[in-house]
Amino acid sequence: MNTKETKKKIIQAGQKAIEELIKVAKEKIVDSDDDVSADRLKNAAATKKLAIMDAFEILSKINEEEDILNEKPKDKKEERSFRGFAEGRSK
Repeated sequence: MNTKETKKKIIQAGQKAIEELIKVAKEKIVDSDDDVSADRLKNAAATKKLAIMDAFEILSKINEEEDILNEKPKDKKEERSFRGFAEGRSK
């Protein structure tokens, strides 16, 4: 099996997964007017957050792989390192 074709299939599967995660994120947290426990609300909100974060992570990886398949050059990112006051001013 061709590696490029396999990657394309994985990308398509990832796009479908993103659509499903969007559906999960769009669902109501509470579907009834009954008193709902704080624990249940917290779990539902955490589930939605996880779905959104997973969708962004998958989308980011899809973009990376598409750039590799299309042979686009990588953007050079500036490396930021933490420097304190003294380190930033020393020569």
